[in-house]
Amino acid sequence: MMSHAAYVVASYAVAAATVAGLILWVLTDGRARRRELQQLEAAGIRRRSAAGPAGGGK
Repeated sequence: MMSHAAYVVASYAVAAATVAGLILWVLTDGRARRRELQQLEAAGIRRRSAAGPAGGGK
């Protein structure tokens, strides 16, 4: 049977691992999105928001 202290330590460890995993995922995904944007911009594909106010629209 697990003691109260062991349960609390295990809970904190699982929470810390989950938070660390989410942080790692966000960082790696952000790098991938930036790389993807650089490739698209290098291919001549621009973002609509970069067109400016004279760029068309509504």
